[in-house]
Amino acid sequence: MSTAQFTCSVVTQYLPEQSSAADSVYAFAYTITIRNTGTVTAQLVARHWQIADALGRTEEVRGLAVVGHQPVLKPGEQFEYTSWTRLATPRGRMQGTFFCITEDAHWFDTPVPAFELAQAQALH
Repeated sequence: MSTAQFTCSVVTQYLPEQSSAADSVYAFAYTITIRNTGTVTAQLVARHWQIADALGRTEEVRGLAVVGHQPVLKPGEQFEYTSWTRLATPRGRMQGTFFCITEDAHWFDTPVPAFELAQAQALH
């Protein structure tokens, strides 16, 4: 039986040059690697992010594509991209879902487990 499955890994980085503690602006880059771990070719079509700062304020972001791409991945292939976000606190969390479709038009969701956004000094 064929299966549609993507898995994701995330690496984050604080961006001090884009941040200003005086203005309560903390910028973070995140690099996402999406790998087709299933047995059928599929395409990432859209995304939904939930972004929360340390005070519990949340923002939802929905849209087509990731950084302008809707990658088609054959089994074993991967796609990596880097994007960024801003928070009003030096710590926060993101989690999300990628909406994907197989080449024979079956939809499936790929969850992106929650990951931390943290300025190094904010960890202590």
